[in-house]
Amino acid sequence: MPREAYEQVFRDWLGVRRTIWLGEGCVGDDTHGHVDDIARFVAPDVVVLAVEDDPADDNHAKSIDNLRRLEAAARDPGVGPLRIVRLPYPRRVIMAGERLPASYANFYFANGVVIVPTFNDPNDRVALNLLAELMPRHQIVGIHAVDLAWGLGTLHCLTQQEPRGTV
Repeated sequence: MPREAYEQVFRDWLGVRRTIWLGEGCVGDDTHGHVDDIARFVAPDVVVLAVEDDPADDNHAKSIDNLRRLEAAARDPGVGPLRIVRLPYPRRVIMAGERLPASYANFYFANGVVIVPTFNDPNDRVALNLLAELMPRHQIVGIHAVDLAWGLGTLHCLTQQEPRGTV
């Protein structure tokens, strides 16, 4: 389907007023760019975006492109105010010569808690603290996720929400 058709489905079935299209996902992502590895809303007007600051890293250009797209969307009056918060990436996670899609953005919301993937990396604490500041009503819990990343996804990818059936 073309983008316009997807946007119409989002409007009709989800009540979405405006769709923000991002670019590529992180390196190692085998899903062609699932958003849960790169950007997540933590409040109606706050989005965290995984951004790689090291220009030598393959995630840098992709993440800067996504940052520019979000910044452009934030200036669009149809989107409304949008605060973009940069979430770091951990250092490269490599197994069997393959770069894995390691991202703190692949967190999972549960009842009163946000479970965040960690990677034995100095940025683990940075990401956990940042998410705790942004979501003070939630307990932020880090879960070591290197082995999960070997499966090409982490905590959010591992959970599949199922709608409550009719009683």
